[in-house]
Amino acid sequence: MAKMKNKWIVLCSAAVTAVYAAGYITTADQASRQQYADVSTTPAASAVPAVPYSGNSGAPQTADSSPSSTPARSIYKDGTYTGMGSNRRGSIQVTLTIANDKITDVEISRFGMHYSESDVAGLPSEVLHNQNSQVTNVSGATYSTKAFQSAVQDALMIARNA
Repeated sequence: MAKMKNKWIVLCSAAVTAVYAAGYITTADQASRQQYADVSTTPAASAVPAVPYSGNSGAPQTADSSPSSTPARSIYKDGTYTGMGSNRRGSIQVTLTIANDKITDVEISRFGMHYSESDVAGLPSEVLHNQNSQVTNVSGATYSTKAFQSAVQDALMIARNA
């Protein structure tokens, strides 16, 4: 068996290291995006006021709306925020406007995905309707849909911490 020269050993080791580093960076980015998604969906569910249970009266109960109840705490600060979502197919940047805890405007401010922007053109209106980042997956543009959702979640996270 022929002995391998030292320069080939060094080059092969460097190549293997580069492949592992690229995989780690890609995975770490996706993991941090997922962490943002988990954090941003939790408060939306808790934002729904709880309806107190009052036995079997048969009548639907409503939340207390008397003036003595504590005012609802604002989740987001008013303003315009930019969020970024990316994956192995590219990236999407959205600009999101919030007023009085409501999403009032969403636009795709930069689109750098593998497919056409027209595939996800309807997603901003879904965000306005749903008032969160959950949108219907666009068949054939799944990566673009996921990047869009991540971008909206990123912007909402920034608005929350502003």
